[in-house]
Amino acid sequence: MGTTPLKLAVLVSGNGSNFQAIVDAIEAGRIINASIVCLISNKADAFALERAKKHNISSIVLDHKGYPNRQAYDAALVELLRQHEVDLVILAGFMRLLSPTMIDAFPNAIMNIHPALLPAFPGLDAQQQAFDYGARYTGCTVHFVDKGTDTGPIILQSVVPILGSDTVESLTQRIHGEEHRTYVEAVRLFCAGRLKVEGRKVIISE
Repeated sequence: MGTTPLKLAVLVSGNGSNFQAIVDAIEAGRIINASIVCLISNKADAFALERAKKHNISSIVLDHKGYPNRQAYDAALVELLRQHEVDLVILAGFMRLLSPTMIDAFPNAIMNIHPALLPAFPGLDAQQQAFDYGARYTGCTVHFVDKGTDTGPIILQSVVPILGSDTVESLTQRIHGEEHRTYVEAVRLFCAGRLKVEGRKVIISE
């Protein structure tokens, strides 16, 4: 008997290129023991919804504007994810902060990617922050989500040099390419059962 695949849900607000990278990796067999059971967007016009449709992945629009506050929205989100028996929640350009309601429901089972080498340049416009600061290197970080802003245990990081010829746009584009590779690898490790959180550290087993 084969192992039952882990059930993944991807949360998006926009284009969904990281979602696409993960879908492609599963279809190519680079991520095994995994199935994306649903894509959830808080915006009805998110292009990621079209991506899901092309791959016959169930897509759901859960508009935050229909809820009085973040806690109420997240309670509805948790209920939806539990209906799908989700093992891992992947944030892929989901432009909403999660409340403790959501985080407590999926401890060490919500992943996010941030376009900088945390703990440097947290929050919004990380690429602009690194560029303006004059940093020589930046990159991207995949981490588990906790109740802080970009403070959860770090899973993987990839380094991107900031070139003298860079603009914020060219830097953002290069970071984005690394995001696709790094996020796929982090999801692969999770689905292979190779990630263990010990305090602030994520241990990757061989």
